[in-house]
Amino acid sequence: MYFDDSIDPLDLPEPPGPDEIARAFPVPLLTLVPQDAIDETAVSTTSHTMDGATTLTEATFSYTFWRNPADRSDPANLADLPDAVRADLDAPPVRPLPEWMLRARERMRYPLLWDAVRTTHVVDPAEVRWLTPAFALVEHVNYILMNAFRDERVRAAPDEFPGELLGAATDRSIEHGIPVSVDGVDRPGMRVDTDAHVYGLGVDLGDRILTAVFARERLPSLELAFRSWPTAGTGSRRARAS
Repeated sequence: MYFDDSIDPLDLPEPPGPDEIARAFPVPLLTLVPQDAIDETAVSTTSHTMDGATTLTEATFSYTFWRNPADRSDPANLADLPDAVRADLDAPPVRPLPEWMLRARERMRYPLLWDAVRTTHVVDPAEVRWLTPAFALVEHVNYILMNAFRDERVRAAPDEFPGELLGAATDRSIEHGIPVSVDGVDRPGMRVDTDAHVYGLGVDLGDRILTAVFARERLPSLELAFRSWPTAGTGSRRARAS
């Protein structure tokens, strides 16, 4: 891991976790239901503004993926990493690191369902009329393809970014009327099931939009059902592994 030599890693605060983000987010976060094959790893948040006012906010879960959750020490669980990266992870850190950073470093050994489940909250619908649930799903699918499948799906010169996404999803890729389980209730949703590399789901929940995108190779191990992340007083959750 690279660090700016002018910054002591021990002074860096731990990023907020799901509970802290859920308390601050304007609507309940959405995530996969608890299941053995995954652990919530991180939540990233973004917001869009216009003339200084927030028009929409997004929170997106990433997950550590376990091929053999019954035995997490099984080497089959390890990600397919370049030899140089694995050697760096096997070596001691070059500088003392805080505990939270050591945990993050250890998680780098394992596959990641990156930015897989997203909650979108439209603060001011009048300012973002273009953001329909279908648009949110298509954008999420193409975002994952552009960033996680660059070798397979992006045409670009070596120094060009982001490049051209080949076979991008469009509104015509969406199949409507697909039941999607959210908080134990089947909701009328939509899916993108025509892409060779990813599978996408979306649901309009009124106060928020759920979109989820997964690599097809992970689908047999996942239960594609979702829940609202519990906040204080709304129930318990399974503890994450560190």
